[in-house]
Amino acid sequence: PSDVVSVAQKILHALRWPFMLEGETCHLTASIGVSLYPNDGADFANLLKNADIATYRAKEQGKNNYLFYSGEMNDHLSARIAKETRLQGALERNEFILHYEPKVEINTGRITGMEALIRWQHPELGLLPPLEFIGHAEDSGLIVPIGAWVLRIGCAYNQTLQSRVAAPLTVSVNLSARQFEDKHLLREIERALSESALKPNCLELEITESMVMRDTQSSKKILDGIKSMGIRLAIDDFGTGYSSLASIKRFPFDCIKIDRSFIKDIPQDPDDVAITQAIIAMAHSLRLKVIAEGVETQEQLDFLTEHGCHEFQGYFFRRPQPAEEFSKLLRDNAGAIAATA
Repeated sequence: PSDVVSVAQKILHALRWPFMLEGETCHLTASIGVSLYPNDGADFANLLKNADIATYRAKEQGKNNYLFYSGEMNDHLSARIAKETRLQGALERNEFILHYEPKVEINTGRITGMEALIRWQHPELGLLPPLEFIGHAEDSGLIVPIGAWVLRIGCAYNQTLQSRVAAPLTVSVNLSARQFEDKHLLREIERALSESALKPNCLELEITESMVMRDTQSSKKILDGIKSMGIRLAIDDFGTGYSSLASIKRFPFDCIKIDRSFIKDIPQDPDDVAITQAIIAMAHSLRLKVIAEGVETQEQLDFLTEHGCHEFQGYFFRRPQPAEEFSKLLRDNAGAIAATA
């Protein structure tokens, strides 16, 4: 086994380095599964099957690593296959629902919008968060119809709320990498807006920086097309990838969302403090709105207020809510704002 570990580590190390392909800088990672003769199989077919199982398990645990096969992985794989099989028809069976996480204006406490977050009401496993099924949906291509459903339901719900608030509410919807590259994306966005009668400026699409930087020319064309419809664009999880604000400014974004990983240890961690301050300052210079994700404490909120962050999301205000509870929250928030006016 020690020799196998050495080989696996060498492979992972060799693939760490970027390389050029047709003028573009490319990055690769590997997931390695290992099975050993005779414990994990007495013939080539079984050894290969079990190494493959270990590879899938390595991918699930974050990729860019190696794992040795164990018998417990078969149980895990069987459960995963059952879940994936069920996922195939979950959309037709109306097993998905949306929860809404409020976005709050820091200076006033007013709810300005919400992020639509999908949940799966699994008949046996209960309410599952995206982490439990989005990866497979992405790999299988199911994310495209699921994502289109999220767009339609999120827009329709937001339209029902518009008459209840003094200022327009914005619903934010995350686009997956597969959706972003899908040739029918603009058509699906138009359909969601048309069916709901929602004004385009009340829809915001969130795109991660890694998606944008994968093919900058193609990304700019897609984003320009979305922007021409009057839709708002936000760059999600900013600061976790390779890009900088200087490279982002070529795209028509309206908003930057600071990733929760930078928020969770402020104001104690000096590095996170410096990074968050820099992102806010540079976003201001580019006239972009700044939203902080994952705010959980008063200290974090005070820091963000002091440094000019515009809006925040997080459990400090409220967890993501089912539609009925979010509607009540919105009423209560509007009443509280009116009472202090």
